[in-house]
Amino acid sequence: MSSHRLQVLIPPELDAQIEQAARRSHVSKGEWVRRALRQSIGEPSDARKRALDALERLSKLNAPTCDIEQMIAETEKGRFGDLP
Repeated sequence: MSSHRLQVLIPPELDAQIEQAARRSHVSKGEWVRRALRQSIGEPSDARKRALDALERLSKLNAPTCDIEQMIAETEKGRFGDLP
């Protein structure tokens, strides 16, 4: 993937805020800005893309689904037989 340079003039206060945010996220300022831009325009992050892909694969299994309480009860019934 090719990259293009984008130069944006920002005030020193905003630069300092971006620097702090990047440091907290343990990424470079450039990466922090790229993530912020992607989030701003609605593009999912790589982690979100992986999560969505996993959900899509899971939905294609056509596995039975139900309320979690019902599922736990059925699991316990199967595990413990007909115990009260």
